[in-house]
Amino acid sequence: MSRVNDFAFKVATVNGTGSASANGMLLKAIYRMGIPVSGKNVFPSNIQGLPTWYEIRVSREGFLGRMPRFDLFVAMNPATYERDMKEVPAGGWVVYDSSWPMKKELLRDDVTLLGVPLARMCVEAFQGARARVLMKNIAYVGVLSALLEIDTKVLEEMIGETFAGKQKLLAPNLQALAMGRDYALEHFDCPLPIRLEAMDETKDCVMMDGNTAAALGCVYAGATVGAWYPITPATSLMDNFTALCRKFRSGGEGHRYIILQAEDELAAAGMVIGAGWAGARAFTPTSGPGISLMGEFIGLAYYAEIPSVFFDIQRTGPSTGMPTRTQQGDLMTVVFASHGDTKHIALFPADPGECFTLSVAAFDLAERFQTPVFVMSDLDIGMNDWMIPRLDWDDGYRPDRGKVLTAEQLDGMETFHRYLDPDGDGVPYRTLPGAHPAGAYFTRGSGHDKFGRYTEDGAAYQEVVDRIARKIDSAGAAAPAPVVELRQGAEAGIITIGGCDAACREAIQRMSERGRALSYLRIRAFPFHPEVRAFIEAHETIYVVEQNRDAQLRSLLALDLEMSPERFLSVRQYAGYPLSAGDVLAGVEGAGEGVGPPGAGPPAVAPRAAPHPANRTAEVTS
Repeated sequence: MSRVNDFAFKVATVNGTGSASANGMLLKAIYRMGIPVSGKNVFPSNIQGLPTWYEIRVSREGFLGRMPRFDLFVAMNPATYERDMKEVPAGGWVVYDSSWPMKKELLRDDVTLLGVPLARMCVEAFQGARARVLMKNIAYVGVLSALLEIDTKVLEEMIGETFAGKQKLLAPNLQALAMGRDYALEHFDCPLPIRLEAMDETKDCVMMDGNTAAALGCVYAGATVGAWYPITPATSLMDNFTALCRKFRSGGEGHRYIILQAEDELAAAGMVIGAGWAGARAFTPTSGPGISLMGEFIGLAYYAEIPSVFFDIQRTGPSTGMPTRTQQGDLMTVVFASHGDTKHIALFPADPGECFTLSVAAFDLAERFQTPVFVMSDLDIGMNDWMIPRLDWDDGYRPDRGKVLTAEQLDGMETFHRYLDPDGDGVPYRTLPGAHPAGAYFTRGSGHDKFGRYTEDGAAYQEVVDRIARKIDSAGAAAPAPVVELRQGAEAGIITIGGCDAACREAIQRMSERGRALSYLRIRAFPFHPEVRAFIEAHETIYVVEQNRDAQLRSLLALDLEMSPERFLSVRQYAGYPLSAGDVLAGVEGAGEGVGPPGAGPPAVAPRAAPHPANRTAEVTS
């Protein structure tokens, strides 16, 4: 039975062999055919030599969450043959390099093996060891173009764009593509029962990764200062910001931006806070370990009330953890970052499109509320390519600078006190250095009263920190509202954040097809918007879906909304892989469609009721 535009396949290669370009070509070729597609790169944290996998899902319905079952496997790494063969379902196909025989003990009667002598063909056709390795990747792209009916003209156009003006590279790449395709057409029944057919579903979309989108959002928001220390998976955000600034903020007047690579994350945070105090829009991209090191300066920005933006592209912890795997494990760390009583505004993008829009919102909120604001993406969103609607670039946008007194306003003032709250909204007025002598004040991270004077008086100190708390709490209504989808007859609802969105939406659709209606709410900001409480109170059962071991979102909901943990059932997957709809179904229904990491069995599901309320979970432990 033929399945058109509804399957998934996986490519197993070796890191550092150039396969990333070939796999990206496959993804983008399918996208250019107008077919909804998503790609997930599962790569090691070293430079080269270890196994890497690339997962591509094709979905005519537009589901872009991870699909952990693969109809077709392209096995290019003999070191992982045993592991890879276990992942292929009965009735599936395996493309492998038959230049060397596969071990008999790995053969399966229920899987179709498609052997292609790729290495031998490339040795005969090309000169040089490196060229042969690279051309082998393009050759398997050619094989897949025949097996899956990927438009050859699209692939040829992409190769032409990549090597325009470089005939010495263009010709062998086209040759390798044709070589692989011709072999498959001659030796196999093409196409396979799983195949592609052109659609028209991507014309209003773009393919982009979250770090590129966030960098574009920083430019759009007017950020002019970036300070950073390299860390996976955040480095490409600053790389892209640098490239965009060179393109759009350089010219006859010189550079209109400053980018500083600091000696460590703590120094980077200090640079951002100093620039924010001076009136620039400044940010730093990092990940969980960097946030930990920045804690002291984050507390300074909170207490001294200095606008600053921090991007946390989350990865798997604790400690160094698995730096090239994805997770949502920094939620509690960020929300309460630094010592003492602190509480921060955090934004949770679900895809690269929101990495753009929420980056802009972060700078506006930071200046409006005079405080650090965190944009919490993750490795899956930040480093993988996503199909998203075209970004909306509004030339009429103007930054919200908040309560900044001008020289004219200061000129008529007898005195200026930095931490007074004349409007009663918790947000004081600020001045920028050099604007007017009357606006001068002493910035301090030590105890101070509402006039900005040093104090160790308990009542004066408490008055200031209580006002700051009131200010941060009020940001919940001003920050991006949650995405809410209520369904008629739904007795239960799902609450989630960030990159869990695609998997949750697909799971809800699957449950709807089975006759069970669930409402949906995706949180986009903390402090929580009033709609979050209303959603919870409107449903008998609430499933909280997240990607961390300790149910951090569930804990934060219970803590901040002052609700019993019994109110929530926790669905968790924290193996370092992007969430799948099967993971969500396993937690909500008690039986999963998906599988865990390679080699693992079905997800284990905790009992629906447990002896202690804090453990009342339906947990995915894969």
